Formats: sequence, C-alpha cells, structure tokens
Amino acid sequence: MSLVDEVINSLIVELKRGTMVLLVLSQLHTNEYGYSLVKKLEDKDIQIEAGTLYPLLRRLEKQKLLISEWDTSENRPRKYYTLSEDGKIVFKQIKKEWEKMSKILGEILEEEEK
Repeated sequence: MSLVDEVINSLIVELKRGTMVLLVLSQLHTNEYGYSLVKKLEDKDIQIEAGTLYPLLRRLEKQKLLISEWDTSENRPRKYYTLSEDGKIVFKQIKKEWEKMSKILGEILEEEEK
C-alpha cells in the first residue's frame, strides 16, 4: 500500500468516526439492542463493528443521551437502548449542524469542479 493510500484510508476512518455518533443517535428513536442496531445500520450500507458500537453506546449512556433497560423475557437477556430527552435535543442540534455543514461543503466542492 502506498503512502497516499494509507493517508486516504486514515482520513476515511476519521471521517466515519466523526459521523458515527449522529448515525447511531438517528437510529435510536425506538428501542434497539446492539445486534439489531448493527443490522439496521448494515441494511443502510453503514458498516460498524461491535467493538466500536458497544463502547459508543456505553459512552452515550454515560453522557445521559441514552436510556437503557434489560429485557430478560427471552432465553438471552438483551440490553435495549433508546434516546433520552437530552439525547433527542442533542440529536436534533447535531443533525441541524450536520445539515448546515453538508450544504456548505457541497457548495464548496461544486465550486471546485467548475
């Protein structure tokens, strides 16, 4: 792999890492457990490793953006996550900022193509 390829791969990882919180929050308006969330994102062509998702869910819960509860009604207990009230506020604000930045970035990139 060339140096340029390494830089590109590194920047892509960084870009994905920067958007992962918004992506995860966007999917938690209803109760989801970790594996169902991985599948939901994969269905939308967003790849996320369990080793990335679970620490992120724990961090968002610690920041009071998620509420979790255990469901022990089936053979295998599952921890379900959903947005807290603060999480809904944070999601809306981050989404608004993303839309603003995305619009500006799109305009700048179009200028570059001319």
